[in-house]
Amino acid sequence: MNYREVAMQWTGPAYDEETRTGVNALFHGDEKELEDAFYRNLEFGTGGLRGIMGVGTNRMNKYTVGMATQGFANYIAKAFPGEEIRVAVSYDSRNNSRDFARITAEVFANNGFLVCLFDNIRPTPELSFAIRHYHCHAGVMVTASHNPKEYNGYKAYWQDGAQLTAPHDTAVIEEVNRIADPSMVRFGEEGASRIQMMGEETDKVYLDSVLSLMLSPESIARHKDIKLVYTPLHGTGVRLVPRALKQIGFTEVLPVADQMVSDGNFPTVVSPNPEEPSALKMAVELAEAKCADIVLATDPDADRVGVAVRDDKGKMVLLTGNQTAAVLTYYILTRWKELGKLNKDTYCVKTIVTTELLTAIADKFGVQMYDVLTGFKYIAQIVRENEGCRTFICGGEESYGFNVGEFVRDKDAVITCSFVAECAAWAADQGLTLYGLLQKIYAEFGIYREKLVSLTKKGIDGTQQIAAMMKNYRENPPTRLGDSPVMKVIDYTEPDKTGLPKSNVLRFFSEDGSVVTVRPSGTEPKIKFYFGAKGDSADRTIELLVRQFSE
Repeated sequence: MNYREVAMQWTGPAYDEETRTGVNALFHGDEKELEDAFYRNLEFGTGGLRGIMGVGTNRMNKYTVGMATQGFANYIAKAFPGEEIRVAVSYDSRNNSRDFARITAEVFANNGFLVCLFDNIRPTPELSFAIRHYHCHAGVMVTASHNPKEYNGYKAYWQDGAQLTAPHDTAVIEEVNRIADPSMVRFGEEGASRIQMMGEETDKVYLDSVLSLMLSPESIARHKDIKLVYTPLHGTGVRLVPRALKQIGFTEVLPVADQMVSDGNFPTVVSPNPEEPSALKMAVELAEAKCADIVLATDPDADRVGVAVRDDKGKMVLLTGNQTAAVLTYYILTRWKELGKLNKDTYCVKTIVTTELLTAIADKFGVQMYDVLTGFKYIAQIVRENEGCRTFICGGEESYGFNVGEFVRDKDAVITCSFVAECAAWAADQGLTLYGLLQKIYAEFGIYREKLVSLTKKGIDGTQQIAAMMKNYRENPPTRLGDSPVMKVIDYTEPDKTGLPKSNVLRFFSEDGSVVTVRPSGTEPKIKFYFGAKGDSADRTIELLVRQFSE
C-alpha cells in the first residue's frame, strides 16, 4: 500500500473532521509533504515517540499517541498479570502536550489502570521521581525535549523511573506495532474516575529530596548572595528550579522575565536548546546588566542545563556539557571524600561519547567509572543493576545531562542547577570562581577538548543518506585521525565484542589519544560526530578532525 492509499484512509469516518480536513489539504498541496506525512508509521523507538505535529501516520497527533499508548498498555498488562496497575503521566509546555497527556491518561484508564496525572506542566525528572514515589508500574512524559517548536514526543518509562531498556524496549515496540488502526485503541472518557491528579504535594516531597542531596550548606550560607540568572526557555523548569535554588539557600535568583512564560511557540528563541549559544543570549545579557556570576538555562522539559560563567577576564563564557559534568564530578567526589562517604561500593557513570576527563577524575579518587551507550537510560540501567549493593554518586553525558543520587532515574536539571550553584559557593570558599575551578582541573588532569558536529538529513532521502554514510565508515574506516594513525576501531553493532547492547555507533581511536565517534541520532534526523582530543595541542587536533570528517 502506497502513501496516497494510506492517506485516503485518513479521510474516512474513523477520523474526526479536523483530521479529515487536514489530510484533504495535503492532497491539494505539496506532494512531498503528503508523502512525508504518510510514507511510514511514526516509529515508536526504544525511547518512545518523537516527531513533527500534524495529520498523518508519520506525525504526532491524537491517533498516533493513542495507538502508542494502547500498545504500551497491552505490554504493561502482560508484564504484571493480576496486579492493580498504576501509571504516572506528565507533560511539558509544548503545543498540544496537555491534550496528548490527557489522551494518554484516558487510554490507560480505559484499560483499567489507575493513572496519576500531573495537574500542570512538570519537568521530566519529576515524572521519573513520581513513578518511584507512588510505586507505579510505568509512566509517560509528553515532550520533545529540546526539539524545535513543530515537534512533540512521548517518553516511555518503566517502574524503576527510567526510560525503557532491554528487554522491555523492543517488546513494547512489538506491541505498539500490533495496533494497526485507531479502532483498536480504547479512546474515550469512561475511565475518568481512575485518573487522579498530582500537584503541590508531589512537588514538595521531590524538592525535599533535592535538598537532602546538598553537600555544602555552610558554603551556601556564606555565599548565598551569589547572583544566579535563570531561564526555563519557556518550559517546565519555571515551576521548580527557582524554588529549589531558594530552598537550598540562594537569595539572588534573577529570572529572565520574558522567558518565564510557558509557551510552546518558544517566541524568544530560534530553538529552545541550551546547547545552542543563541538560546542563552537573553540570559547572558541580563547577567551582564545585573553583574551576575552564573547563568542557568533549562530546556523545555527541564532535564538538561546550559551554563555560562565569568572567565578570568570577567567575560561571560558558555560551558560545554562536558565541562559542566567535569566540574560537578570533581566537586562532588571531593566533598564525598571530605565527608568520608567514598568507599569501594561507590561509583559514577558516563556515556561513551562523554569526555574521558570524568574517568581521569574518578580514577584519582579511586571511584569506578562505568562507560555506557549514549542515552541516560543506560546510566539508569547501571543504577538499577547495582541497587541495594552499591551506591551511585553521580553521572553525566556530554549533551548537557547530569544527575546526582538515586531517587530520579533520568537526567535532572533541577538537581543540576542546585549543584552548579552549590559548587560555585564551595569554590568561592577556595577563592575560586567556577571558571577558575575548571582551570584548576585542567592543570591537574591535562587539557581535554571535545566538539560535537551534527549534520541534519531530513525526510526519506536524509534517512537513506545517513544509512549510506554509516555503511561507508564501516567498509572504509579512516586510517588516520588528524596527524595520528588509527589504532583501534569499535563497532557497537557487535555486542559480543563491546559488552554493551547493540547500537549503530562507530568509534575510531588514534595513537595520540584522539577519538571520533559517529552515530545517527535516535531522536532527530541527524548524524552526529563527536570529536575528542587531549594535551596542549588539543584545540588544533579538534580543528583537524572536524575538517577531516566534513570533507
